[in-house]
Amino acid sequence: MPRYIFITGGVVSSLGKGLASAALGALLQARGYRVRLRKLDPYLNVDPGTMSPYQHGECYVTDDGAETDLDLGHYERFPGVPASQSDNITTGRIYSRIIERERRGDYLGATVQVIPHVTDQIKQFVLSDAGDVDFVLCEIGGTVGDIEGLPFFEAIRQLGQELGSDNAVFVHVTLLPFIKAAGEMKTKPTQHSVKELRSIGIQPDILLCRCEIPIEPGDKRKIGQFCNVRESAVIEGRDAASLYDVPLEYHRQGLDREVLRCFGMEDAPEPDLTRWETISQVVAEPDGEVTIGVVGKYVGLLDAYKSLIEALHHGGIANGVKVNLKWLDSEQFEQDDPYEPLEDVHAVLVPGGFGERGAEGKIAAARFARERKVPYFGICYGMQMAVLEAARNMAGIENAMSTEIGQGGEPVIGLLTEWTRGNEVETRSAEGDMGGTMRLGAYPAVLTEGSRVREIYGAAHIEERHRHRYEVNVAYREQLEAAGLKFSGLSPDGVLPEIVEIEDHPWFIGVQFHPELKSRPFEPHPLFASFIAAALHQSRMV
Repeated sequence: MPRYIFITGGVVSSLGKGLASAALGALLQARGYRVRLRKLDPYLNVDPGTMSPYQHGECYVTDDGAETDLDLGHYERFPGVPASQSDNITTGRIYSRIIERERRGDYLGATVQVIPHVTDQIKQFVLSDAGDVDFVLCEIGGTVGDIEGLPFFEAIRQLGQELGSDNAVFVHVTLLPFIKAAGEMKTKPTQHSVKELRSIGIQPDILLCRCEIPIEPGDKRKIGQFCNVRESAVIEGRDAASLYDVPLEYHRQGLDREVLRCFGMEDAPEPDLTRWETISQVVAEPDGEVTIGVVGKYVGLLDAYKSLIEALHHGGIANGVKVNLKWLDSEQFEQDDPYEPLEDVHAVLVPGGFGERGAEGKIAAARFARERKVPYFGICYGMQMAVLEAARNMAGIENAMSTEIGQGGEPVIGLLTEWTRGNEVETRSAEGDMGGTMRLGAYPAVLTEGSRVREIYGAAHIEERHRHRYEVNVAYREQLEAAGLKFSGLSPDGVLPEIVEIEDHPWFIGVQFHPELKSRPFEPHPLFASFIAAALHQSRMV
Protein backbone atom coordinates (compact mmCIF):
# COMPACT_ATOMS: atom_id res chain seq x y z
CA MET A 1 0.00 0.00 0.00
CA PRO A 2 1.40 3.44 -0.89
CA ARG A 3 1.99 6.13 1.68
CA TYR A 4 0.14 9.42 1.18
CA ILE A 5 1.48 12.97 1.45
CA PHE A 6 -1.12 15.76 1.48
CA ILE A 7 0.11 19.24 0.53
CA THR A 8 -2.07 22.18 1.58
CA GLY A 9 -1.57 25.94 1.47
CA GLY A 10 -2.46 28.91 3.61
CA VAL A 11 -2.41 32.73 3.89
CA VAL A 12 -2.31 33.50 0.14
CA SER A 13 -2.36 31.66 -3.16
CA SER A 14 0.61 31.29 -5.53
CA LEU A 15 3.01 30.19 -2.82
CA GLY A 16 4.28 27.34 -4.97
CA LYS A 17 2.42 24.27 -3.66
CA GLY A 18 2.56 22.64 -7.08
CA LEU A 19 6.27 23.25 -7.47
CA ALA A 20 6.91 22.06 -3.90
CA SER A 21 4.92 18.88 -4.59
CA ALA A 22 6.86 18.23 -7.79
CA ALA A 23 10.21 18.91 -6.10
CA LEU A 24 9.37 16.62 -3.18
CA GLY A 25 8.31 13.92 -5.62
CA ALA A 26 11.62 14.30 -7.46
CA LEU A 27 13.57 14.03 -4.19
CA LEU A 28 11.75 10.85 -3.16
CA GLN A 29 12.33 9.45 -6.62
CA ALA A 30 16.04 10.31 -6.32
CA ARG A 31 16.10 8.07 -3.24
CA GLY A 32 14.82 5.17 -5.32
CA TYR A 33 11.11 5.40 -4.49
CA ARG A 34 8.26 5.31 -7.01
CA VAL A 35 5.93 8.30 -6.83
CA ARG A 36 2.64 9.54 -8.22
CA LEU A 37 1.33 13.10 -7.96
CA ARG A 38 -2.27 14.30 -7.94
CA LYS A 39 -4.14 17.61 -7.80
CA LEU A 40 -7.53 18.28 -6.14
CA ASP A 41 -9.06 21.52 -7.45
CA PRO A 42 -12.01 23.05 -5.55
CA TYR A 43 -13.50 25.10 -8.40
CA LEU A 44 -16.87 24.15 -9.95
CA ASN A 45 -15.63 23.84 -13.52
CA VAL A 46 -15.53 20.22 -14.65
CA ASP A 47 -12.00 20.92 -15.89
CA PRO A 48 -9.98 24.02 -16.84
CA GLY A 49 -10.59 23.44 -20.56
CA THR A 50 -13.10 26.28 -20.93
CA MET A 51 -11.34 28.70 -18.58
CA SER A 52 -9.48 31.74 -19.87
CA PRO A 53 -5.69 31.55 -19.51
CA TYR A 54 -5.95 34.89 -17.71
CA GLN A 55 -8.13 33.15 -15.09
CA HIS A 56 -6.24 29.92 -14.66
CA GLY A 57 -3.02 30.00 -16.63
CA GLU A 58 -2.11 27.16 -18.95
CA CYS A 59 -4.41 24.20 -19.51
CA TYR A 60 -2.15 21.17 -19.41
CA VAL A 61 -3.09 18.14 -21.56
CA THR A 62 -2.16 14.52 -20.81
CA ASP A 63 -1.65 11.61 -23.21
CA ASP A 64 -5.14 10.28 -22.48
CA GLY A 65 -6.75 13.60 -23.38
CA ALA A 66 -7.39 15.12 -19.97
CA GLU A 67 -7.45 18.93 -19.73
CA THR A 68 -5.88 19.59 -16.36
CA ASP A 69 -4.33 22.13 -14.02
CA LEU A 70 -0.93 23.53 -15.00
CA ASP A 71 0.63 22.00 -11.88
CA LEU A 72 0.44 18.62 -13.61
CA GLY A 73 3.08 20.00 -15.95
CA HIS A 74 5.41 20.37 -12.96
CA TYR A 75 4.44 16.87 -11.85
CA GLU A 76 5.53 15.45 -15.21
CA ARG A 77 8.64 17.58 -15.74
CA PHE A 78 10.27 16.98 -12.34
CA PRO A 79 9.82 13.25 -11.60
CA GLY A 80 9.21 12.49 -15.29
CA VAL A 81 6.14 10.38 -14.46
CA PRO A 82 3.33 10.73 -17.06
CA ALA A 83 0.08 12.11 -15.62
CA SER A 84 -3.39 10.97 -16.62
CA GLN A 85 -7.10 11.75 -16.30
CA SER A 86 -7.09 10.11 -12.87
CA ASP A 87 -4.53 12.57 -11.49
CA ASN A 88 -6.70 15.72 -11.48
CA ILE A 89 -10.19 16.11 -10.04
CA THR A 90 -12.41 19.14 -9.54
CA THR A 91 -15.51 19.92 -7.52
CA GLY A 92 -17.38 20.17 -10.81
CA ARG A 93 -16.47 16.64 -11.84
CA ILE A 94 -17.28 15.24 -8.40
CA TYR A 95 -20.70 16.89 -8.26
CA SER A 96 -21.42 15.79 -11.83
CA ARG A 97 -20.80 12.18 -10.87
CA ILE A 98 -22.92 12.43 -7.73
CA ILE A 99 -25.85 14.04 -9.53
CA GLU A 100 -25.71 11.38 -12.28
CA ARG A 101 -25.83 8.67 -9.63
CA GLU A 102 -28.66 10.37 -7.77
CA ARG A 103 -30.71 10.63 -10.98
CA ARG A 104 -30.19 6.92 -11.60
CA GLY A 105 -31.39 6.15 -8.09
CA ASP A 106 -28.07 4.70 -6.95
CA TYR A 107 -28.44 6.18 -3.47
CA LEU A 108 -31.64 4.18 -2.81
CA GLY A 109 -33.68 7.11 -1.55
CA ALA A 110 -31.02 8.51 0.79
CA THR A 111 -30.57 12.25 1.24
CA VAL A 112 -27.45 13.16 -0.76
CA GLN A 113 -25.13 15.33 1.34
CA VAL A 114 -21.61 16.73 1.37
CA ILE A 115 -20.77 14.29 4.15
CA PRO A 116 -20.55 11.41 3.37
CA HIS A 117 -21.32 11.45 -0.36
CA VAL A 118 -19.04 14.24 -1.61
CA THR A 119 -16.21 13.39 0.77
CA ASP A 120 -16.49 9.70 -0.13
CA GLN A 121 -16.09 10.58 -3.82
CA ILE A 122 -12.98 12.63 -3.04
CA LYS A 123 -11.48 9.83 -0.96
CA GLN A 124 -12.23 7.33 -3.71
CA PHE A 125 -10.38 9.53 -6.19
CA VAL A 126 -7.36 9.88 -3.91
CA LEU A 127 -7.09 6.15 -3.26
CA SER A 128 -8.04 4.73 -6.66
CA ASP A 129 -5.75 3.82 -9.55
CA ALA A 130 -2.59 4.58 -7.57
CA GLY A 131 -0.63 1.83 -9.27
CA ASP A 132 2.47 0.16 -7.91
CA VAL A 133 4.04 3.18 -6.20
CA ASP A 134 5.60 3.92 -2.81
CA PHE A 135 4.22 7.46 -2.35
CA VAL A 136 1.17 9.34 -3.62
CA LEU A 137 1.46 13.12 -3.26
CA CYS A 138 -1.87 14.98 -3.28
CA GLU A 139 -1.97 18.74 -3.59
CA ILE A 140 -5.17 20.52 -2.55
CA GLY A 141 -5.76 23.68 -4.57
CA GLY A 142 -6.65 27.02 -3.00
CA THR A 143 -5.96 28.03 0.58
CA VAL A 144 -7.21 26.76 3.90
CA GLY A 145 -10.34 28.65 4.91
CA ASP A 146 -11.76 28.91 1.38
CA ILE A 147 -15.39 27.82 1.53
CA GLU A 148 -15.17 25.80 -1.69
CA GLY A 149 -12.22 23.82 -0.34
CA LEU A 150 -13.89 22.60 2.87
CA PRO A 151 -15.10 19.22 1.45
CA PHE A 152 -11.55 18.47 0.29
CA PHE A 153 -10.02 19.29 3.65
CA GLU A 154 -12.65 17.19 5.39
CA ALA A 155 -11.93 14.29 3.03
CA ILE A 156 -8.19 14.33 3.66
CA ARG A 157 -8.83 14.72 7.40
CA GLN A 158 -10.85 11.52 7.28
CA LEU A 159 -8.13 9.82 5.22
CA GLY A 160 -5.55 10.85 7.80
CA GLN A 161 -7.56 9.00 10.44
CA GLU A 162 -8.31 5.98 8.27
CA LEU A 163 -4.80 5.51 6.92
CA GLY A 164 -3.06 6.20 10.24
CA SER A 165 -0.05 8.34 11.00
CA ASP A 166 2.34 5.75 9.52
CA ASN A 167 0.69 6.12 6.10
CA ALA A 168 -0.38 9.78 5.92
CA VAL A 169 1.65 12.97 6.34
CA PHE A 170 0.41 16.57 6.05
CA VAL A 171 2.67 19.30 4.63
CA HIS A 172 1.37 22.86 4.93
CA VAL A 173 2.84 25.58 2.70
CA THR A 174 2.55 29.00 4.30
CA LEU A 175 3.98 32.52 4.21
CA LEU A 176 6.49 34.31 6.44
CA PRO A 177 6.37 37.94 5.23
CA PHE A 178 9.26 40.30 5.87
CA ILE A 179 7.97 43.75 6.86
CA LYS A 180 10.61 46.21 5.67
CA ALA A 181 9.31 49.10 7.76
CA ALA A 182 9.65 47.03 10.91
CA GLY A 183 12.80 45.27 9.72
CA GLU A 184 11.61 41.85 10.83
CA MET A 185 9.93 38.68 9.69
CA LYS A 186 6.38 38.09 10.93
CA THR A 187 5.25 34.63 12.02
CA LYS A 188 1.65 35.55 12.82
CA PRO A 189 0.23 34.77 9.32
CA THR A 190 1.67 31.25 9.59
CA GLN A 191 0.30 30.82 13.10
CA HIS A 192 -3.19 31.87 11.99
CA SER A 193 -3.04 29.63 8.94
CA VAL A 194 -2.14 26.59 11.04
CA LYS A 195 -4.84 27.54 13.56
CA GLU A 196 -7.37 27.54 10.71
CA LEU A 197 -6.14 24.14 9.55
CA ARG A 198 -6.27 22.68 13.04
CA SER A 199 -9.80 24.02 13.53
CA ILE A 200 -11.00 21.61 10.86
CA GLY A 201 -9.15 18.71 12.42
CA ILE A 202 -5.82 18.62 10.53
CA GLN A 203 -2.55 18.94 12.42
CA PRO A 204 0.27 19.58 9.94
CA ASP A 205 3.38 17.46 10.36
CA ILE A 206 5.63 19.78 8.34
CA LEU A 207 5.53 23.51 7.62
CA LEU A 208 7.09 24.68 4.39
CA CYS A 209 7.53 28.40 4.97
CA ARG A 210 7.93 30.66 1.94
CA CYS A 211 10.10 33.63 2.81
CA GLU A 212 12.45 36.23 1.38
CA ILE A 213 15.21 35.98 3.99
CA PRO A 214 16.59 33.11 6.12
CA ILE A 215 14.49 32.07 9.11
CA GLU A 216 16.31 32.78 12.35
CA PRO A 217 16.60 29.86 14.81
CA GLY A 218 14.47 31.78 17.30
CA ASP A 219 11.69 32.18 14.75
CA LYS A 220 11.82 28.50 13.86
CA ARG A 221 11.53 27.59 17.51
CA LYS A 222 8.64 30.02 17.97
CA ILE A 223 6.77 28.67 14.94
CA GLY A 224 7.31 25.09 16.10
CA GLN A 225 5.96 25.86 19.58
CA PHE A 226 2.90 27.81 18.44
CA CYS A 227 2.06 25.42 15.61
CA ASN A 228 2.77 22.17 17.46
CA VAL A 229 5.43 20.84 15.06
CA ARG A 230 9.05 19.87 15.57
CA GLU A 231 11.53 22.68 15.06
CA SER A 232 13.26 20.57 12.40
CA ALA A 233 9.93 20.32 10.58
CA VAL A 234 9.84 24.09 9.97
CA ILE A 235 11.37 24.14 6.49
CA GLU A 236 12.65 27.30 4.88
CA GLY A 237 11.45 27.88 1.31
CA ARG A 238 13.17 30.85 -0.29
CA ASP A 239 13.10 31.66 -4.00
CA ALA A 240 15.73 29.69 -5.91
CA ALA A 241 17.98 31.07 -8.64
CA SER A 242 16.39 28.64 -11.10
CA LEU A 243 13.25 26.53 -11.15
CA TYR A 244 15.44 23.43 -11.33
CA ASP A 245 17.38 24.47 -8.23
CA VAL A 246 14.24 23.99 -6.12
CA PRO A 247 14.73 20.25 -5.43
CA LEU A 248 18.33 20.90 -4.41
CA GLU A 249 17.32 23.77 -2.11
CA TYR A 250 14.53 21.79 -0.45
CA HIS A 251 16.91 18.88 0.09
CA ARG A 252 19.44 21.19 1.72
CA GLN A 253 16.67 22.40 4.03
CA GLY A 254 15.79 18.80 4.89
CA LEU A 255 12.28 18.55 3.41
CA ASP A 256 12.59 15.00 2.09
CA ARG A 257 14.42 13.84 5.21
CA GLU A 258 11.69 15.26 7.45
CA VAL A 259 8.90 13.65 5.39
CA LEU A 260 10.56 10.24 5.65
CA ARG A 261 11.09 10.79 9.36
CA CYS A 262 7.36 11.40 9.79
CA PHE A 263 6.75 8.02 8.19
CA GLY A 264 9.30 6.41 10.52
CA MET A 265 11.68 5.69 7.61
CA GLU A 266 14.93 6.67 9.30
CA ASP A 267 17.05 4.24 7.22
CA ALA A 268 16.02 5.53 3.79
CA PRO A 269 18.77 5.60 1.14
CA GLU A 270 20.42 8.92 0.38
CA PRO A 271 19.22 10.62 -2.82
CA ASP A 272 21.25 10.63 -6.03
CA LEU A 273 20.97 14.26 -7.09
CA THR A 274 23.67 14.18 -9.76
CA ARG A 275 21.40 15.04 -12.66
CA TRP A 276 19.84 17.95 -10.76
CA GLU A 277 23.29 19.29 -9.91
CA THR A 278 24.29 18.99 -13.58
CA ILE A 279 21.21 20.90 -14.73
CA SER A 280 21.83 23.56 -12.08
CA GLN A 281 25.41 24.06 -13.27
CA VAL A 282 24.39 24.32 -16.95
CA VAL A 283 21.74 26.93 -16.11
CA ALA A 284 24.09 28.92 -13.85
CA GLU A 285 27.02 28.89 -16.30
CA PRO A 286 25.65 29.11 -19.86
CA ASP A 287 27.95 29.26 -22.86
CA GLY A 288 26.22 32.14 -24.64
CA GLU A 289 22.65 33.30 -24.97
CA VAL A 290 19.88 33.75 -27.53
CA THR A 291 16.74 35.90 -27.69
CA ILE A 292 13.45 34.41 -28.82
CA GLY A 293 10.55 36.64 -29.81
CA VAL A 294 7.32 35.03 -28.58
CA VAL A 295 4.31 36.53 -30.38
CA GLY A 296 1.17 35.62 -28.46
CA LYS A 297 -2.15 36.95 -27.21
CA TYR A 298 -1.91 36.06 -23.49
CA VAL A 299 1.41 37.75 -22.75
CA GLY A 300 -0.18 39.64 -19.84
CA LEU A 301 -0.04 36.43 -17.78
CA LEU A 302 2.98 34.26 -18.50
CA ASP A 303 1.48 31.28 -16.65
CA ALA A 304 -0.60 30.88 -19.82
CA TYR A 305 2.61 29.66 -21.48
CA LYS A 306 4.15 27.75 -18.57
CA SER A 307 5.08 24.55 -20.42
CA LEU A 308 6.27 26.55 -23.43
CA ILE A 309 8.60 28.64 -21.28
CA GLU A 310 10.09 25.55 -19.69
CA ALA A 311 10.47 23.74 -23.03
CA LEU A 312 12.39 26.73 -24.43
CA HIS A 313 14.69 26.66 -21.41
CA HIS A 314 15.11 22.90 -21.91
CA GLY A 315 16.22 23.68 -25.46
CA GLY A 316 18.71 26.12 -23.96
CA ILE A 317 19.97 23.43 -21.58
CA ALA A 318 20.43 21.05 -24.52
CA ASN A 319 22.62 23.67 -26.23
CA GLY A 320 24.30 25.01 -23.09
CA VAL A 321 22.96 28.53 -23.59
CA LYS A 322 20.69 30.97 -21.79
CA VAL A 323 17.35 31.63 -23.48
CA ASN A 324 15.98 35.16 -23.17
CA LEU A 325 12.31 35.56 -24.02
CA LYS A 326 10.97 38.76 -25.59
CA TRP A 327 7.20 38.76 -25.08
CA LEU A 328 5.24 40.53 -27.80
CA ASP A 329 1.49 41.03 -27.97
CA SER A 330 0.33 39.83 -31.39
CA GLU A 331 -2.10 42.77 -31.68
CA GLN A 332 0.81 45.22 -31.89
CA PHE A 333 1.83 43.54 -35.16
CA GLU A 334 -1.39 44.73 -36.74
CA GLN A 335 -0.06 48.30 -36.76
CA ASP A 336 1.70 50.11 -39.64
CA ASP A 337 5.20 48.74 -38.93
CA PRO A 338 4.87 45.20 -37.53
CA TYR A 339 8.50 44.23 -38.02
CA GLU A 340 10.38 46.69 -35.78
CA PRO A 341 9.84 44.73 -32.50
CA LEU A 342 11.38 41.62 -34.11
CA GLU A 343 14.54 43.21 -35.48
CA ASP A 344 16.69 42.20 -32.50
CA VAL A 345 15.50 38.60 -32.00
CA HIS A 346 17.33 35.47 -33.12
CA ALA A 347 14.18 33.42 -33.69
CA VAL A 348 10.40 33.82 -33.67
CA LEU A 349 7.88 31.56 -31.97
CA VAL A 350 4.10 31.84 -32.35
CA PRO A 351 2.36 29.65 -29.73
CA GLY A 352 -1.14 28.23 -29.50
CA GLY A 353 -4.24 30.32 -28.90
CA PHE A 354 -7.89 30.65 -29.77
CA GLY A 355 -10.08 33.18 -31.53
CA GLU A 356 -9.80 36.12 -33.88
CA ARG A 357 -7.99 38.64 -31.67
CA GLY A 358 -4.38 39.08 -32.73
CA ALA A 359 -4.59 36.54 -35.56
CA GLU A 360 -3.43 38.94 -38.29
CA GLY A 361 -0.52 39.95 -36.08
CA LYS A 362 0.59 36.33 -35.86
CA ILE A 363 0.36 36.05 -39.64
CA ALA A 364 2.57 39.16 -39.91
CA ALA A 365 5.13 37.60 -37.52
CA ALA A 366 5.25 34.45 -39.66
CA ARG A 367 5.79 36.57 -42.77
CA PHE A 368 8.65 38.46 -41.11
CA ALA A 369 10.39 35.20 -40.18
CA ARG A 370 9.90 33.69 -43.64
CA GLU A 371 11.06 36.74 -45.60
CA ARG A 372 13.96 37.64 -43.30
CA LYS A 373 15.17 34.01 -43.03
CA VAL A 374 14.81 34.09 -39.25
CA PRO A 375 14.12 30.70 -37.56
CA TYR A 376 10.36 30.26 -37.04
CA PHE A 377 8.46 27.82 -34.82
CA GLY A 378 4.67 27.79 -35.07
CA ILE A 379 2.78 25.71 -32.52
CA CYS A 380 -0.89 24.76 -33.06
CA TYR A 381 -2.48 28.14 -33.90
CA GLY A 382 1.01 29.33 -34.80
CA MET A 383 1.22 26.62 -37.46
CA GLN A 384 -2.20 27.54 -38.84
CA MET A 385 -1.28 31.21 -39.10
CA ALA A 386 1.94 30.26 -40.92
CA VAL A 387 -0.14 28.20 -43.37
CA LEU A 388 -2.46 31.16 -43.98
CA GLU A 389 0.55 33.44 -44.55
CA ALA A 390 2.01 30.98 -47.05
CA ALA A 391 -1.35 30.55 -48.78
CA ARG A 392 -1.79 34.31 -49.19
CA ASN A 393 1.75 35.38 -50.03
CA MET A 394 3.37 32.28 -51.57
CA ALA A 395 0.51 30.34 -53.19
CA GLY A 396 -1.49 33.37 -54.31
CA ILE A 397 -4.66 32.52 -52.40
CA GLU A 398 -5.23 36.13 -51.40
CA ASN A 399 -8.47 35.48 -49.51
CA ALA A 400 -7.18 32.46 -47.55
CA MET A 401 -8.93 32.35 -44.20
CA SER A 402 -9.60 30.28 -41.10
CA THR A 403 -13.25 29.79 -40.21
CA GLU A 404 -12.16 30.39 -36.61
CA ILE A 405 -11.28 33.96 -37.58
CA GLY A 406 -14.33 34.67 -39.72
CA GLN A 407 -16.52 33.52 -42.56
CA GLY A 408 -15.87 34.16 -46.23
CA GLY A 409 -12.79 33.58 -48.29
CA GLU A 410 -11.02 30.30 -48.97
CA PRO A 411 -11.37 27.99 -45.90
CA VAL A 412 -7.75 26.83 -45.77
CA ILE A 413 -8.28 26.26 -42.04
CA GLY A 414 -11.63 24.85 -40.94
CA LEU A 415 -13.55 23.05 -38.23
CA LEU A 416 -13.23 19.31 -38.65
CA THR A 417 -16.68 17.99 -37.71
CA GLU A 418 -15.68 14.36 -37.61
CA TRP A 419 -12.50 12.42 -37.00
CA THR A 420 -11.52 8.96 -35.91
CA ARG A 421 -9.56 8.03 -32.81
CA GLY A 422 -8.91 4.31 -32.75
CA ASN A 423 -12.25 2.69 -33.57
CA GLU A 424 -14.32 5.48 -32.03
CA VAL A 425 -15.85 8.10 -34.28
CA GLU A 426 -16.45 11.45 -32.63
CA THR A 427 -18.80 14.06 -34.07
CA ARG A 428 -18.34 17.73 -33.28
CA SER A 429 -20.49 20.74 -34.06
CA ALA A 430 -19.64 24.42 -34.03
CA GLU A 431 -22.82 25.03 -32.02
CA GLY A 432 -22.23 22.23 -29.49
CA ASP A 433 -20.68 22.23 -26.03
CA MET A 434 -17.21 23.72 -25.79
CA GLY A 435 -15.86 21.67 -22.88
CA GLY A 436 -13.94 18.52 -23.79
CA THR A 437 -14.87 18.77 -27.47
CA MET A 438 -11.47 19.39 -29.00
CA ARG A 439 -9.01 16.95 -30.48
CA LEU A 440 -7.33 16.12 -27.20
CA GLY A 441 -4.44 13.93 -26.13
CA ALA A 442 -1.82 11.88 -27.93
CA TYR A 443 -2.21 11.16 -31.66
CA PRO A 444 0.28 9.51 -34.05
CA ALA A 445 1.87 11.12 -37.10
CA VAL A 446 3.99 9.87 -39.97
CA LEU A 447 7.00 11.97 -41.03
CA THR A 448 8.00 12.41 -44.66
CA GLU A 449 11.28 10.80 -45.67
CA GLY A 450 13.99 13.38 -46.25
CA SER A 451 12.20 16.11 -44.28
CA ARG A 452 13.86 18.28 -41.66
CA VAL A 453 11.50 17.07 -38.92
CA ARG A 454 12.28 13.42 -39.66
CA GLU A 455 15.97 14.23 -39.26
CA ILE A 456 15.26 16.12 -36.01
CA TYR A 457 13.18 13.33 -34.49
CA GLY A 458 15.36 10.54 -35.87
CA ALA A 459 12.19 8.54 -36.44
CA ALA A 460 9.50 8.03 -39.07
CA HIS A 461 6.61 7.72 -36.62
CA ILE A 462 5.89 10.00 -33.66
CA GLU A 463 3.10 10.58 -31.15
CA GLU A 464 2.33 14.04 -29.78
CA ARG A 465 -0.36 15.74 -27.70
CA HIS A 466 -3.07 17.86 -29.29
CA ARG A 467 -5.56 20.49 -28.11
CA HIS A 468 -7.45 22.18 -30.93
CA ARG A 469 -10.70 22.20 -32.92
CA TYR A 470 -9.57 23.49 -36.30
CA GLU A 471 -7.41 21.73 -38.88
CA VAL A 472 -5.50 22.64 -42.01
CA ASN A 473 -7.58 21.53 -45.00
CA VAL A 474 -5.52 18.83 -46.71
CA ALA A 475 -7.26 19.64 -50.01
CA TYR A 476 -4.89 22.62 -50.33
CA ARG A 477 -1.78 20.48 -49.92
CA GLU A 478 -0.79 20.29 -53.58
CA GLN A 479 -1.19 24.03 -54.13
CA LEU A 480 0.78 24.93 -50.99
CA GLU A 481 3.57 22.44 -51.65
CA ALA A 482 3.98 23.75 -55.18
CA ALA A 483 4.58 27.19 -53.61
CA GLY A 484 7.23 25.83 -51.22
CA LEU A 485 5.37 24.93 -48.00
CA LYS A 486 5.89 21.19 -47.52
CA PHE A 487 3.53 18.95 -45.54
CA SER A 488 6.21 16.93 -43.78
CA GLY A 489 4.00 15.21 -41.19
CA LEU A 490 0.52 13.73 -41.60
CA SER A 491 -1.86 11.55 -39.63
CA PRO A 492 -1.45 7.85 -40.55
CA ASP A 493 -4.48 8.02 -42.86
CA GLY A 494 -3.08 11.09 -44.63
CA VAL A 495 -6.13 13.23 -43.81
CA LEU A 496 -4.81 15.55 -41.09
CA PRO A 497 -1.74 17.76 -41.69
CA GLU A 498 0.43 17.64 -38.55
CA ILE A 499 3.65 19.40 -39.61
CA VAL A 500 4.63 21.91 -42.29
CA GLU A 501 8.07 23.24 -43.15
CA ILE A 502 9.89 25.37 -45.70
CA GLU A 503 12.91 23.64 -47.17
CA ASP A 504 14.89 26.65 -48.43
CA HIS A 505 14.81 28.37 -45.05
CA PRO A 506 17.28 28.11 -42.15
CA TRP A 507 14.53 26.71 -39.84
CA PHE A 508 10.82 27.15 -40.52
CA ILE A 509 8.54 24.55 -38.93
CA GLY A 510 4.91 24.58 -37.87
CA VAL A 511 3.30 21.78 -35.87
CA GLN A 512 -0.39 21.21 -35.14
CA PHE A 513 0.37 19.59 -31.77
CA HIS A 514 1.94 20.89 -28.54
CA PRO A 515 5.47 19.49 -28.25
CA GLU A 516 6.15 21.61 -25.15
CA LEU A 517 3.92 19.27 -23.13
CA LYS A 518 6.38 16.39 -23.50
CA SER A 519 9.63 18.27 -22.91
CA ARG A 520 11.64 17.50 -19.77
CA PRO A 521 14.78 19.16 -18.35
CA PHE A 522 16.67 15.87 -18.69
CA GLU A 523 15.06 15.02 -22.04
CA PRO A 524 14.55 18.27 -23.96
CA HIS A 525 12.07 17.86 -26.78
CA PRO A 526 14.01 17.43 -30.05
CA LEU A 527 12.10 20.22 -31.79
CA PHE A 528 12.96 22.72 -29.05
CA ALA A 529 16.58 21.58 -28.92
CA SER A 530 16.85 22.02 -32.71
CA PHE A 531 15.00 25.35 -32.66
CA ILE A 532 17.34 26.84 -30.05
CA ALA A 533 20.34 25.49 -31.98
CA ALA A 534 19.03 27.33 -35.06
CA ALA A 535 18.58 30.51 -32.99
CA LEU A 536 22.14 30.14 -31.70
CA HIS A 537 23.42 29.84 -35.27
CA GLN A 538 21.39 32.92 -36.21
CA SER A 539 22.88 34.88 -33.28
CA ARG A 540 26.38 34.25 -34.60
CA MET A 541 25.46 35.53 -38.05
CA VAL A 542 24.17 38.94 -36.95
